[in-house]
Amino acid sequence: MVVDTPAIGEPRNGERLQKVLARAGLGSRRMCDDLIAAGRVTVDGAVAVLGRRVDPQHDDIALDGVRVVVRNDLVYYLLNKPAGHVATASDPEGRPTVLELVPDEPRVFTVGRLDRDTEGLLLLTNDGELTQLLTHPSHGVVKTYLAEVEGEPAPIALRRLREGVELDDGLTAPATVNLVQHHGATSALEIGIHEGRNRQVRRMCEAIGHPVRRLVRTRIGPLHDHQLRPGESRTLTPSEIRALYEAAVVADAGYAAEPEGGPG
Repeated sequence: MVVDTPAIGEPRNGERLQKVLARAGLGSRRMCDDLIAAGRVTVDGAVAVLGRRVDPQHDDIALDGVRVVVRNDLVYYLLNKPAGHVATASDPEGRPTVLELVPDEPRVFTVGRLDRDTEGLLLLTNDGELTQLLTHPSHGVVKTYLAEVEGEPAPIALRRLREGVELDDGLTAPATVNLVQHHGATSALEIGIHEGRNRQVRRMCEAIGHPVRRLVRTRIGPLHDHQLRPGESRTLTPSEIRALYEAAVVADAGYAAEPEGGPG
């Protein structure tokens, strides 16, 4: 009789690794078996083998060097923040907060910030590792905004935004900027930045002489959702969570993290 004995270091009552991977959305158990057999899966830094048992609550599982979220106590919400809400846990002035727009339990925190008047996508989670990856200075995940600005910026003004604008806290990093529309007295700009300085997009546009009238964040790295209404939130899918981890891992180093005030 063959006895299925856990290897040294494996949890005796753990789950089969391929089952855990399948539950995390990486494919069928057969497909996950193939991933393990190909040596693409690690557990606590060591290459896993077929039949490996794991403890999802404590073991660090990765595919191709990117963490696989398998803990069942982690939650991820994508919120379409309306104007007027502050991105803090509480506000001494009694203004509404973004935490009022997501479930109370478990407690979550915002990943970065949006200022009170800025609208759009905001990520909230209790996953400290992902929060660190998305906001640490060594990782630069692009955040994309749609800015309604006064007037019509000339090509030289758009070039300043793309190459860097001198602000009171230094030169901004290069940004992606496209003139989407010009109508009457305003224009719409799509702006993508890696940094997260306080009210950065607003200050950049002010510096080129075209103040922002309305600002909406439309994308966080790979995350976007045009169907999410202001004030609504939803949980992320396993593939979206993995996409965020991948974006943080491959993003260029050298960009500043978002401070308390947010980049709006």
